[in-house]
Amino acid sequence: MTDVAVIGAGMAGLVCAQQLSQAGYSVLVLEKSRGLGGRVATRRLHNTCADHGVCYLKPKGELLKRFVELLSRHHILEVWTNEPEPNYIAPQGMSAIAKFLAQNLEISLNQRVETITPIDNKWRLTFESSDEELTAASVVVAIPAPQAFTLLAPLGDFVNKAFLDNLRSIEFYPSLAVMAGYPADSQPLPKWKALTFVDNPDLAWIGLDSSKRHNSQQPLFVIQSSADFAQRYLESLDLDPAAQQMLQSASQIVQLSWLATPEWMQVHRWRYAFPRNPWDKAFLSAESFLPLVCCGDWCGGNLVEGAMLSGLAAAEEINNQMRNVPLSGLNFLEFLN
Repeated sequence: MTDVAVIGAGMAGLVCAQQLSQAGYSVLVLEKSRGLGGRVATRRLHNTCADHGVCYLKPKGELLKRFVELLSRHHILEVWTNEPEPNYIAPQGMSAIAKFLAQNLEISLNQRVETITPIDNKWRLTFESSDEELTAASVVVAIPAPQAFTLLAPLGDFVNKAFLDNLRSIEFYPSLAVMAGYPADSQPLPKWKALTFVDNPDLAWIGLDSSKRHNSQQPLFVIQSSADFAQRYLESLDLDPAAQQMLQSASQIVQLSWLATPEWMQVHRWRYAFPRNPWDKAFLSAESFLPLVCCGDWCGGNLVEGAMLSGLAAAEEINNQMRNVPLSGLNFLEFLN
């Protein structure tokens, strides 16, 4: 039996796992996908890579500032744009951040948790793709609230009714991300590296993703849709028409006609991109007989730093319900140093 099972290897889950692991708990992180980081994501494609989720970090609070400084010392991050404040990117892809944060953790990828059941004063977890079972003294659910509700609703009366009602109340905005590559001789290249669109019906952001890479061989853009646009196409089986419309809109706005005709393109659907109505606390506890806590970017804020702070808060709550050993709020950074 493990002390803590953390479901979800996004930033909140990884921070929580590091904090508890360094406090002496045995921790196992379970992730349904094949990669780490959640929306801090990078896709490998056409002999390069593209950041199709979180595209940069802009540190404001003390935690993220210290984390960015640490990643910069390890040559994982560097400044991308510097006006009005520095935005940091990872030349090897933003997923390098999660890989660094995951070091020394026990992580099981491609492992979707199907059920969580209380049995004999512990949690029993079963999996969608295998007959294996896991028992844990406590569980941290670090996934989007709608997915957490689907997983935990069968617990019924074992958890506080208000807990499930609060989980069910959290809604998300969707987003579509288009990654588009162009011939090496495409001209003219823009002087800007990224643009944010305000009140545009189709688009939210565009970035020259290839400007993040050292020795990039071809222009590569990442374009993110508005929430309303993504909602219209969210259930479409074929997202290529939506992607083409986004490219056409972007080419007109930035006045680059060749942007509408990429050499290749891919599109990704983020069903749970940004919380519409974040929970107003840093974590959500089931207040059950066995420790069960939810965390994520939907707790207290929708940015990377909010997710990290939520992971720290969840770790502290699990610790309070278990051994109550001394925890330092930032000690996981010192361990990774």
